[in-house]
Amino acid sequence: MDPLSDTLREIAAALDRVGIRYAIGGSLASSARSVWRTTMDVDLVAAMAPAQAERFVQSLGTDWYADVDQVRDSVAAGRSFNVIHMKNVLKVDVFPAREPFHRAQLDRATVLPLGEDRIPCVVTTAEDILLAKLQWYRDGGEVSDRQWSDIGGLIVTNPAMDWEYVNSWAARLGVTALLERARADAER
Repeated sequence: MDPLSDTLREIAAALDRVGIRYAIGGSLASSARSVWRTTMDVDLVAAMAPAQAERFVQSLGTDWYADVDQVRDSVAAGRSFNVIHMKNVLKVDVFPAREPFHRAQLDRATVLPLGEDRIPCVVTTAEDILLAKLQWYRDGGEVSDRQWSDIGGLIVTNPAMDWEYVNSWAARLGVTALLERARADAER
């Protein structure tokens, strides 16, 4: 099994065993829904409570580095944390689902096969990964060519996107101007 597939299989199984809803996001979701590019980690949003931290860390098992106190404290504070699959040297960044947009991502996500071994994973929709990438681009100072390229790729390869949904959330997230710029760039 390739390292990404192995990591995805194990993290999904651990989350499922504890009963934590999740959805893969970030560049992996962008690649699955648009143009493939390499990524060095896995990002996911998870509806995890602080009380689930210990069971989650135990569920990962000995092939993973995960600090239960860091996980619990991060979830309680609504901050991201990471766990590392030591066997494959892959990092998984977990973003606690604290905001309404996070919950919308979880509600709308669908199962897609990921990795060389086509592991079935819950993945955010094209609309939601576009909105999340617009936020990350803005929050990163609007300088990442890689993020901007992902944004354009999502727009170009998903013409049937639910634009009413995207426009509504873009306004709520404060990324309407960036979305308009990205759509204009994609039309060129």
